[in-house]
Amino acid sequence: MIKFYVLDTNVLLQSPEALFAFSDNHVVLPIVVLEELDNMKKAEGELGANARKAIRLLEELRRQGDLRQGVPLQEGGVLSVETNCKDVELPPELPESKADNRILQVLKGLSGRDGREAVLVTKDLLLRLKAQVLGIRAEDFTAEQVHRSSEQYRGRCRVYAPEASFKEFKKKGVRTEEVYQVDEAGEIIRPELFENEFVVLVSDQNEKKTQLGRVEQGVIRKLEYRKSTPYGISPRNAGQYFLQEALMQPADKAPLVIVKGMAGTSKTFYSLAVGLEKLLNHPTGEYRRILVCRPNAQFDEDIGFLPGDEQEKISPLMRPIMDNLEQLIDSNQETRYQDEAELQDKIAEIFDRGLIQTEALNFIRGRSIVKTYLIIDEAQNMTPNQAKGIITRAGEGTKIILLGDPMQIDRSFLDERTNGLSYAAEHMKGSPLCWQLTMSAEECERSALAMDAIGRL
Repeated sequence: MIKFYVLDTNVLLQSPEALFAFSDNHVVLPIVVLEELDNMKKAEGELGANARKAIRLLEELRRQGDLRQGVPLQEGGVLSVETNCKDVELPPELPESKADNRILQVLKGLSGRDGREAVLVTKDLLLRLKAQVLGIRAEDFTAEQVHRSSEQYRGRCRVYAPEASFKEFKKKGVRTEEVYQVDEAGEIIRPELFENEFVVLVSDQNEKKTQLGRVEQGVIRKLEYRKSTPYGISPRNAGQYFLQEALMQPADKAPLVIVKGMAGTSKTFYSLAVGLEKLLNHPTGEYRRILVCRPNAQFDEDIGFLPGDEQEKISPLMRPIMDNLEQLIDSNQETRYQDEAELQDKIAEIFDRGLIQTEALNFIRGRSIVKTYLIIDEAQNMTPNQAKGIITRAGEGTKIILLGDPMQIDRSFLDERTNGLSYAAEHMKGSPLCWQLTMSAEECERSALAMDAIGRL
């Protein structure tokens, strides 16, 4: 049955193309949504850009017909702007002056019209709650959702191999059809292995015998960089061996690396170590610089009002990067902080030479980034549109590294299923140009207290 889908403003601010995502149903925009788009069109960053894009899309539809009566959509369905329903009564606790309540009025007014159900689509949890109290069906916008965190692609697996194949692994590799897993009932199952997926290979005769590999064109091959020590750092666990392999690969072979995992699993630390190795220890000419961006929940809205130039504005957000650099520049834990001034001078020199640069995420829009080792830290705070924008900015010789924890999101209207990091990971799964990895909680390399807290909290 055809339904009325009433869109909240926040849906369009996250994904302007949501206008066309409801197949043959009737999409309705309350006029108050147009007002809110108008208020947001001059906003900094992605919010303003998406508001302007939504307005342009609506203008194209306006030229095709009367939005009050409804304009047919190419994908099917109809879009209209609703200006009526002012006489619909709401509980006195929900004043009409508030935009959310005006949207609820439209929903109640449309409900049952032409025998159709009216459905609210919003990213706002409280508005969905209010809708349910009023007997209105409410949904999240799911077109850009991926699986829940526990079901998302991890980029790694553990499989068994016949002893004979296991012995030949380092010379010939093992074909993917030869390996298997065992389910809880003891039955053998053949796993679906994706291109570039990392593998812990176990001998089926002795579980203590293991090898680390990666899927490449139907064959599990040994890691190429397992003996590397980028900037003097050695892997401490399987996850870090896999991480090192993905980061050390040249940009033409692994232009996109996506790493998910909780804090303390050395995602940022290792990414910086490999970048410094490529630029300082063994300069290969692969990259001109390391560029670090770090999204923040308030970044787009507040950066223009912070004092100072661009670098001064974003310096508070880059403090975690500095913390990692302090550990990399001076690896001696006992003497590292004895001379703070000398340590800071070493870090400042790297920035003064332009080897590492930091930049606001919203300033990357529209650029083509060439021969750059680009680290996006805390990428779970990006929207899917931002993730698309970053990945499509990659020029010749650029390596993009998305790092983050989908369970630690600080941005409104994003969650583990709708953030840009998870979105990019699921949609790039299996691409020969994308290498992915999810670090395990057991691979946390922080203090004893951090490890104890993981198990207790």
